[in-house]
Amino acid sequence: MTASLQGISSMATRQVLADLSAAWQARGGAAVAIESVGGVDAAKRVQAGDESFDLVFLASDAIEKLLAAGRVAAGSKVDLMLSSTAVAVRVGTAHPDIDSEDAVRAAVLAAPTIGYSTGPSGVALQKLFERWGIAADVKARTVQAPPGVPVGSLVAQGQVALGFQQLSELIHVEGIDIVGPLPEAIAIDTVFSAAVVAGSPNADAAAQLLAFMASPDAAEAKRRQGMRPA
Repeated sequence: MTASLQGISSMATRQVLADLSAAWQARGGAAVAIESVGGVDAAKRVQAGDESFDLVFLASDAIEKLLAAGRVAAGSKVDLMLSSTAVAVRVGTAHPDIDSEDAVRAAVLAAPTIGYSTGPSGVALQKLFERWGIAADVKARTVQAPPGVPVGSLVAQGQVALGFQQLSELIHVEGIDIVGPLPEAIAIDTVFSAAVVAGSPNADAAAQLLAFMASPDAAEAKRRQGMRPA
């Protein structure tokens, strides 16, 4: 019998991976244990190679870097889901207009505090502020959530007034209102992928799990967690 598969992922995919792993095991697949941490930390741990993982789930570009470094098996990368970035405010506070790029820019400039993550959505948001020419203006008002800490929790606690993070990480946070996704002109979408870690003794079973996670049978679980099939 195949040993339990060990995986590591970023926080953005924690819940959907739990759902998909449970569905896989219900079908008779190998048991799966996935540790979810900050994406930067997850990539570093796989890169270091000091721990025994069969699978890694991260943003597509992070998987590509691990592939280039030989830390994941060639040909094993699978695109799984697409996650969009949304805007949140504390329950009971006014919802800003975010229907257009200009409206979002105005909302950012008006917000007393702005929260973003260490993940790909946070990186993209900082680049957007730079493109708008307001990075210096809002720097003192921006708060980066520590790795593994949802931006939504900072919003709920009143530490930030306007929070930006992937919808999948916001939908389960109590005490916030999700204003909506960013408008198409400035949409920040992240493709999350997975790969078999190089040297895994359970590579065949890991590949079978990834094939299931990329199949149409997994689509509903992804949508339920605020994502779309890749």
